[in-house]
Formats: sequence, C-alpha cells, structure tokens
Amino acid sequence: MSNSEPASVQSVDRALTILEVLARLGTAGVTEIAAELDVHKSTAFRLVSTLEAHRLVEQAGDRGRYSLGVGLLRLAGATTARLDLVQEARPITRQLAADTGETVNLTVRAEHAALYLDQVAGSSALQSHNWVGQHIPLHATSNGKVLLSELTPEQLAEALGSLARFTPATITSKAQLRKELATIREQGYSLAIDELEVGLTAVAAPIRNAHGDVIASISVSGPTFRLSAERLDAVIPQCLAAAGEISHRLGWSWRE
Repeated sequence: MSNSEPASVQSVDRALTILEVLARLGTAGVTEIAAELDVHKSTAFRLVSTLEAHRLVEQAGDRGRYSLGVGLLRLAGATTARLDLVQEARPITRQLAADTGETVNLTVRAEHAALYLDQVAGSSALQSHNWVGQHIPLHATSNGKVLLSELTPEQLAEALGSLARFTPATITSKAQLRKELATIREQGYSLAIDELEVGLTAVAAPIRNAHGDVIASISVSGPTFRLSAERLDAVIPQCLAAAGEISHRLGWSWRE
C-alpha cells in the first residue's frame, strides 16, 4: 500500500487481510499475523483486539491463537436472509410483472434508505431504469414509505434525516409524513405519485416474516400516464396479493 494512503484506510486493509489469513490458516497467533502483514507485533495485536471486540475473531483453544469469530456468522446470516428473500420472491415478482406489464421491485430498509434487491421488468416497461443495488430515499418512494410505516416513533426518528425535495409532490414535512404512514398502516399499501420523479407512479405493499414484522416491500411502478387512478384500482390488489404470497412463503399466516 502506498505511504500516501490514509492511516484509517491502511488499518481497514490490514484488518481485512487478517480475516483472510484466518480463513486460510484456520488459526494463527499474533506473531504469524504480524509476519503476514509485515507489521510489528504490537500493531497486529491492536488490530486483532479491535476485531475481537466486534466478535469478528475470537481466541482459539490455545491461548494466544485466534480464529474467525461468530460475528461473521451474523453478517453472513443477514446476506443469506436477503438472498433467501429474493429466491422466495422471484416467482411471484415475475408473475406480477407479467400480469401488470409494469416493473416490479423488491426492497429492504438499509438504515436511512431503501435498498433495491431485485427488479423484474414487465412487457410495457421499455428500457426501465435498473434500481438493483441502489439506495433510494425512504420518504419519497412507495417502497420506502411501506418500510417506514410500522416503525416505532423512536425508530422513525432515527431512520429519517431531513426530507429532501425531489419534485413538487415530495413530502418534506415530517408531520405530513407521519399522517401518510398512519394511512398506509390502515389501508395496507403505499402510493407514490410523482414524488421521486415527475411522471413516475408506484404502489407498494409490505412483506412480513413469520412474526408479522415488515421486513421488505414489493412495488409495481410505471409511467403516471399509464398507472391512472382507474388502472391503480386493479394493480393495488395484485400487488397486495403478491406481497401476501411472499409473506406466506416466509412463514407468515395470512389469517394473522
């Protein structure tokens, strides 16, 4: 690494290298780790201690030797859960895209944004923008508002920063947003008409886990001129049914 690299970046690089070393060797002592990194033992020990504090490494049976920690299982589990969600949802999202002809998106909340996990374009969606992997504002999208709808007041305050305006229709008042979220909880779905982009309309519904918690959302989006009020009357029940089916696959009881 270049000497011009910031020390913080160098530390991150070295910490990741330690994880790779332990994945390769199984266990290693500080002396071995220092040799792999080409650093002094005291530096290696500080890095290992920081990783241990986050449970990313742990002391093996022999004192002074380290192995990968259970904290990595937590991180891997979160990734696996998202992959499982996409896998379970894919047949449903494909069918919904085919039935509506519009673009279907699957999202989860990632702190202060909606993270788009999967997208299926319908027959009417010409050159649809690919949102997969992108973080989108929570307050200005149907998916985001669904993901916010059942948070506690404390969680909501933590999730929201300032409400940026993207179009004249964007909700920028937190009081107005709270009223909107109450409506979403009552009706079971969210609408966003021209709120993120002028000319873009979307409807979203919650996906629940076995405990009934909202863990994701599914949306149908398309041009506002095509998703008219009359058309939405047909699309909303389709979106709700798809969300219910995915939730059912994840262990949620429809009757609940």
